[in-house]
Amino acid sequence: MRWLFVFLGAVILAAVAAVIVVLPDDPPSEPVSQRVSATPTRDDPTPQVSEFTDPCGTFDTGEKAPYAVTGYWVTPKSNPCTWRKQMQEIHSLGGDTVIRIGYGLQYRELDDRGRVRAKDGKVDSLYEPCEEDGLSCHAAAERDLKEANPGNRIARTYVYRTDEAFGPDLFRCAQMERSIPAGKRVYYRVLAPMDGSDDATCDFGKAKPYDLILIAGAAKDSLTELLDLGDRFGLRVFPALPLAPRDPEMPTRANPKHLGTLTTLTRRILQDYGVRFADRASLGGVYQPFEVQMSSTLVSNPTLRVYADQHTIVEQELPNKPILISPYLDARKRVAFGQTPKQVAEGFTALAQTGVGIIAPQDSRGTGKVGLFWPDERGEEVDERLRPVVGESTYDTAYHGSTRDYYREMSLAREKMLEAGHEVQLWANVEAFEPSGDQPCAASGTRGKTDKKRLDQAVTMAGRYVQKIVSYMWSDFMTCGSPSLETEVMKDWGRPIAVDAIRRARDVQDGIEVRGYNFTDGTVTVEWPGGSVDLDVATAGWLDDDPLEELPEGMQTAWVPFDWGQAEPGDWLRIGVRLPSGQETTERLHVRVGT
Repeated sequence: MRWLFVFLGAVILAAVAAVIVVLPDDPPSEPVSQRVSATPTRDDPTPQVSEFTDPCGTFDTGEKAPYAVTGYWVTPKSNPCTWRKQMQEIHSLGGDTVIRIGYGLQYRELDDRGRVRAKDGKVDSLYEPCEEDGLSCHAAAERDLKEANPGNRIARTYVYRTDEAFGPDLFRCAQMERSIPAGKRVYYRVLAPMDGSDDATCDFGKAKPYDLILIAGAAKDSLTELLDLGDRFGLRVFPALPLAPRDPEMPTRANPKHLGTLTTLTRRILQDYGVRFADRASLGGVYQPFEVQMSSTLVSNPTLRVYADQHTIVEQELPNKPILISPYLDARKRVAFGQTPKQVAEGFTALAQTGVGIIAPQDSRGTGKVGLFWPDERGEEVDERLRPVVGESTYDTAYHGSTRDYYREMSLAREKMLEAGHEVQLWANVEAFEPSGDQPCAASGTRGKTDKKRLDQAVTMAGRYVQKIVSYMWSDFMTCGSPSLETEVMKDWGRPIAVDAIRRARDVQDGIEVRGYNFTDGTVTVEWPGGSVDLDVATAGWLDDDPLEELPEGMQTAWVPFDWGQAEPGDWLRIGVRLPSGQETTERLHVRVGT
C-alpha cells in the first residue's frame, strides 16, 4: 500500500492566504446552514475485534479520545505486555501509526582471538557468546572463507544489535552464512564483498576481502509481535532500518566509508521483510532514523546517499511501502547554522529527490530551536521555557521564523516536487517535551514534560500544511509526570483546535472559512481592534466533516458569514472556536486583513 499523493492546487494556494487574506475569484456555491460528510478514502488497518484477552490481560481496541496527533515514536521494550499496553494507550487517543526507534550498524575492532571489542577496548559481552566449534564467530567465518580460497580474508567486522528475529531470506549464500543460536540470543553471520555489491553468485573461489556483519538478534521476533498488535488495534507500524555509522570528524553525517556495508545489511533485512511481511496491512513502511538538519546545504551531505540507496532497495523488496524520515529544524539566529524558512524548503527538495516517501520534520519546539509565534508577536518576549536555549530575548531576535513559516514553505516545496513527479508526503513531528524540566522525563538528559495547551499550539501552527501529525514521542514524554500528558489529552481531547482561517465568500455572502478539529456544534469567535462577534456554525454557517483527503485525519472545515468591512485594512483578527461545553481554542488564529 502506498498512500495516494494528490496534487490539490487550490488547497496550496489557500495555504498561502493563512496570513495575508484574499478573496477567491470563483467562490464555492454551497448553501449556508448545510452539513455534509464526505466518504472516507483512507485505507488503514482496522481493529479486528472490540477487545481481546491474552496472558497480559484484557485490552480494549476502541478509540476513546481521538486527538489531532495520530502517530507516535516508541522505544523497544523487552516486556511484551508493555508493547500491548502502549498500543492500547496510543490507539485510545486516536493513534493509527507507531514508529520504532532503531539501532545502529557499528564498525568494531577485534582482540587476538577474533572477539569483538567494545568501544572501551574490552571484549563486548553482547557478542562474546557468539561461537562456533570453540572459535569466535569471526574466527569461524574466516576459517570457512579460507577453506574456499586461502586468499580470502575478513577485512572489516561490523555489529548490529536488534530485538528482531530473521528468517532464512536474510542469507544469500548458505555455505557461508547462517544463524547461530546461543541461549536467549540468535546470532546471524552475514558475509559480503566490501563494496556493497553483495554478489548473489556466491562464488568464494576467487580471493577477495570480505565484510563480516554479526547481528545479535532475539529468539522471538518483536516485529511480528508488533504487526500482530497493529492488526489488533488498527495501527500501522514503521520498523526502523539500520542507522548508518557516523563520520568521526562530523558526527551529524553518515560515514561514507561504511555505506556499502550499510546497503548490504539493509538489503538483507528488507529481503527478509519482503518474504514475511510484504502483504501485511499493518506494515506501514520503514523508518530511517539517521537525522539530518533541514538546510540549503543538504545536497552535499553523504547521508542523502543513505536515503537514496535505501529507497531503491525498499522499492525492490517492499513495493508500495514508503521510507519515512524525520529531519530537524533550527531557526536560531544566534548560531551559524540556523536556517531561514526558504533554506529549509531547499533542504526539503533535496530530501524529496532521494525518493523517500514521507518527510516528517521535527517542529523543534521541544528542543527550543524554533518558536511558536505569529507575525504580530515577533516583538514579544519568548516563552520562558525557551530561555535555556535562546536566552531572554524577543522572538524576532531569537529566530528567523516561526514553526508556521517553516511548514508553509515546505508545503510549497512539496507542491513543486509533486509537479515534478516525486511522490512525497509532508508530516509534522510535533515534539511532546520541553528543553528542560524540574523532573526530566527521559532516563538521560534534561528534557521535561510539556502540557496539552502547548501541544495544541504546536498543532495549530503546523496542522494546516501537512497530511498527518505525529509526535516524538510516546515512551517517556507522553507518560511522565503527574498528571501525564497522556492524562491531559484524555481529559481534554474534545477541545477545538483551529489551524487556519481565510476569507471566503459563499454565493453573495462574504465570510470566513476555518479549518481544524472538534468544530461540531461550535461557535466561531472573531475579535479585531474595533469589535468582536460570535457566529454559530449550525444556525448561520456550514460544516464539512471530511473536507479533503490530504488534510490530517479528523480535520473539519467550518464556514460562517462575516463582514470584513468591519475591520480596517492591516488589522489583525483573532479567530477561535468555542463549544457549548465552554471549551474553546487555547491558541487563536492571527489573520491579517488584506490591504
